[in-house]
Amino acid sequence: MEKTKKIGIIVADDEEFRPLADRARSGEYTESSFLKRKILEFRLSPSAKIAALHCGVGKVNAAAAAAHLADTGCDMIFNYGLSGGISGIRRGELCLCDRFLEHDFDLTTMGYKPCEKPGQSYIYRADKRLCGVVKAVMPNIKQGTAATGDRFVCDAALRNFLRDEFGAMCCDMETAAIAYVCEYAGIAFASVRRISDDAGESAPESYREMNTSGETALTDFILECARLAADSI
Repeated sequence: MEKTKKIGIIVADDEEFRPLADRARSGEYTESSFLKRKILEFRLSPSAKIAALHCGVGKVNAAAAAAHLADTGCDMIFNYGLSGGISGIRRGELCLCDRFLEHDFDLTTMGYKPCEKPGQSYIYRADKRLCGVVKAVMPNIKQGTAATGDRFVCDAALRNFLRDEFGAMCCDMETAAIAYVCEYAGIAFASVRRISDDAGESAPESYREMNTSGETALTDFILECARLAADSI
């Protein structure tokens, strides 16, 4: 009998998590919590069991969630959510994030490069197999670097810095933290983000508009990727 894969899905925001919670509660599921955060587990297919964790916004929340899912036996982890667009991508498009860094980690006054962490890797990579699964579902998806920090980017100068310094395609507040945990735990990770804004001065309004739209397409897309990953990896 083929082994059932346990697949974690980490989502930060209430509105972004809601469609995933609705999907879980449409059938049989179990509910638990971790650090007062909600976890919903349900069967997606005969080969895929989903552990959906609403982690809350920011790097600490995201890293804690990823560590918990790693400790509870997840074979792979996906993340999805909204991101600011930095370069080469427009509002509404999807980005398959294949490279992750923490743009707000700064020891440059000590002689280190921007985002460099002493004694360890500090640029993390998505799992190639999971990226292949995502591209099998959407062959023309854009692919690029995600710059993560505990700051909502709504500043053209910072946006341009992230583009020029790191070659970032998008920015968010969670993905690099999850990628770090997954890399060190040896768990496959991939993230798909929908671009909600241009990371400039009008970003908060654009983000709120998309965040409250009730869209389910991104959730459906990730679940399809999880289903395929369970069958092929």
